[in-house]
Amino acid sequence: MDREEIQKYLPHREPMLLVDEIAVDADGVAHGRYRVPEDAFYCRGHFPGNPIVPGVILCEIMAQTCSGLMLDALPGRIPVYRGIDDVKFREKVRPGDLCEITCVLDARKADTFFCSVRLEVDGRLCCRGKVTIAVVQMK
Repeated sequence: MDREEIQKYLPHREPMLLVDEIAVDADGVAHGRYRVPEDAFYCRGHFPGNPIVPGVILCEIMAQTCSGLMLDALPGRIPVYRGIDDVKFREKVRPGDLCEITCVLDARKADTFFCSVRLEVDGRLCCRGKVTIAVVQMK
């Protein structure tokens, strides 16, 4: 899916749509890609002269990619965080970097999805963790 198709499932829009493409392979693993813009708003003050993507943005990039694992549950509803666990930040992510995200569905309980996720840049592990997402009705 490209950004246009992703927007059919996710309510996120600019500047908070943080994934450029999502694909789910034959093994049910979601793969996402996101090129950090050179002028990303979240890097302007983090840090001037030495921009680094904030960890909370990395978590959001990973969570949005996980949505590829729950497409059947999304029409008319939205994914919301229920938890973020065991998150580790290993390497800096900077403007211009191409983030490659891998998400695995560990378990599903009704409309709650438990995922393991990792974000890499140029083969370097930058962030990994576990994300719990519930799919809820829009209000």
